[in-house]
Amino acid sequence: MYYTYIIESAADGGHYYVGSTENLPLRLEDHNAGRSAHTAKHRPWKLAWYCAFRNRSKAETFERYLKSASGRAFQKKHL
Repeated sequence: MYYTYIIESAADGGHYYVGSTENLPLRLEDHNAGRSAHTAKHRPWKLAWYCAFRNRSKAETFERYLKSASGRAFQKKHL
């Protein structure tokens, strides 16, 4: 399975990050350990939402959508 996920900063409640991965627990651990330059600044992170997909391309496509302007609007309204 492949996952598209949203994490929220536990320190700064208004900061979110959208990503995709094959191993969700390990990826969250990486974010919290500071091994991602984009998320190291707002640690610690907590998982806010995720969705499982059967293939990588669908997970990455949905990740790109959530990072778009209409995807951010979708997040605010539905997630």
